[in-house]
Amino acid sequence: MKTVVLGGYGNFGARICRALAPSPGIELIVAGRDLDKASALARACGHGATAARIDIHDPQLTQALRALGAELVIHTAGPFQQQDYGTALATAAAGAHYIDLADGRRFVCDFPAALDAAFRQQQRVAITGASSVPAMSSAVVDHLTALWRSIDSIEMCIAPAQTAPRGVATMSAVLSYCGAPIQVWQDGRWTTQLGWAAPVTVAYARLRPRLASLCDIPDLELFPAHYAGVRTVMFRAALETGISQRGMAALAGLRRFGLVRHPERFAGLLNRAADGLNFLGSALGGMVVRVQGVDAAGAPAQRAWHIAADNDHGPEIPCMAAVLLARRLAAGTLEAVGAHTSVGQLTLAEFEPEFAKWGMVTDLGE
Repeated sequence: MKTVVLGGYGNFGARICRALAPSPGIELIVAGRDLDKASALARACGHGATAARIDIHDPQLTQALRALGAELVIHTAGPFQQQDYGTALATAAAGAHYIDLADGRRFVCDFPAALDAAFRQQQRVAITGASSVPAMSSAVVDHLTALWRSIDSIEMCIAPAQTAPRGVATMSAVLSYCGAPIQVWQDGRWTTQLGWAAPVTVAYARLRPRLASLCDIPDLELFPAHYAGVRTVMFRAALETGISQRGMAALAGLRRFGLVRHPERFAGLLNRAADGLNFLGSALGGMVVRVQGVDAAGAPAQRAWHIAADNDHGPEIPCMAAVLLARRLAAGTLEAVGAHTSVGQLTLAEFEPEFAKWGMVTDLGE
């Protein structure tokens, strides 16, 4: 399967390319605006990988994908908060399958309704949000609550390592909702809270407790619809250094009072500033998912799943779902058509070999 990775030499794209290059049935094409960078990574990947110059904003994108013979397009060129569905529509018109790593709430939540007809007409599948959220997060929730009668609450918190590569696109995505009002499903009703404001302390199995703040991700909207009866869904992020977490909270306050209107404009500057704090942190990051509800026997239950990723391997996690789905497409074991979110597309068991490959440790707790 000819697989074109857009943004293929970027922070996440390069990891996906290196994972897919040796995969059976995958013919990798590293794509991006800089052909020299794409070619260098293709040579490093080996296994017959090639390179192509592609700009997702090119009005001739469909023709470019057809010329490459693309059968699958993996879109990693974020941030998705500011993108429309042009790349996905061009992929459908080219007759290829589509996967992206989008974490923009509106981009992901509105994706099926906007694109289902286009991909069904081509008898192809499109999956959005093939990343830590909501692909892996939903797999974890499904695992923790298997056979439960009901789910009352789902709380998630990601804790990146200070020294792990971030990328300006990721920083821009995070800053886009810093201090912005976010709709959160809490106690059975929608409430409005501010992104990155009001930090709280979150504990982990193998990491020190950290301050964490609300992030705007698709799960906040998708999970209340997918998990019938759930009363609270929360997602937070916990930076390793307290000064960074409090700095984000301060920036959220500045935006709230109209003193900073578009924090994402400072993505490059703040990304460099974050690098300057690396001496205060470590290469250890992780994530926790906690659920409460009623188990199969009708008793109150609470469970938690933790993952710890050392040696700056944390950024591999957001890439795993796209890799797993691409391999399933190449093997012919992903037969759905139309446009879908990644909720429920993968099981936690499918992720576990990828965790092991990078030495990541998981813990389950009651």
